[in-house]
Amino acid sequence: MIMENYSNNDFVRPKKALGQHFLVDLNIARKIVDSLSCDHDVVIEVGAGMGVLTQYLIENQLEKLQVVEIDKESVEFLKKKFPEIEGHLTLGDFLKQDLSSFRPSVASGEISGNDVAIIGNFPYNISSQIFFQILKYRNNVSECVGMIQKEVAERIAAAPGSKTYGILSVLLQAWYDIEYLFTVHENVFNPPPKVKSAVIRMKRNNVKELECDEKLFVTVVKQAFNQRRKTLRNSLRSMIPAEIIDNDIFNKRPEQLSVQEFVELVKILH
Repeated sequence: MIMENYSNNDFVRPKKALGQHFLVDLNIARKIVDSLSCDHDVVIEVGAGMGVLTQYLIENQLEKLQVVEIDKESVEFLKKKFPEIEGHLTLGDFLKQDLSSFRPSVASGEISGNDVAIIGNFPYNISSQIFFQILKYRNNVSECVGMIQKEVAERIAAAPGSKTYGILSVLLQAWYDIEYLFTVHENVFNPPPKVKSAVIRMKRNNVKELECDEKLFVTVVKQAFNQRRKTLRNSLRSMIPAEIIDNDIFNKRPEQLSVQEFVELVKILH
């Protein structure tokens, strides 16, 4: 069922506290859904709102689809407008979900339930937290297509040496291949946000585990970029043993290091 014109009573009231900006351009909605592969066991839509993406996911992903929505008003709207997703809908906070526990609604001997895709128009105020949740379940989440604030999308997809290259860039690129797909302008939302949006696609790379202490890797990346204007010798001083303080790598700033160079840095420190 493709969304058409509704009366005022058929709309969910956007809630500022939930960071809701509802996409109203159906062409863009279709383009976002078409950017996601169809070969997953489970497809989780984050924050369906009024179902602008849901309606297209239903067309070819219904058996795999699981919708997680925190807004009770949206959940009631979705149940009414798309009765076929009954049983596919969870009222709750995506950030608190165990993504490894989601299974297709229709059992199949060919479906393991372990391969998860994430899609959604992510609320700006929790987009970074959503990506950290995906990182936590990186062994389950093989693909993500999400619309986020343009500035955050550019940061995630940034290459080493860029001013926007940062914590999310390194941590996500360690585990995912990232594509900046397209920019979305403010006037296709209700209410219009004050910034432009962008859609990115992340696909799990072949890295099974990093060649270093992974917890230390995260700590080093965060500490280095929290003082990004300083050289690593200064930002990581408390972590550097005296006998290696003269290593040339500590003369660099964090944005100069690729993911692999951060791995090597952690090996040196460890």
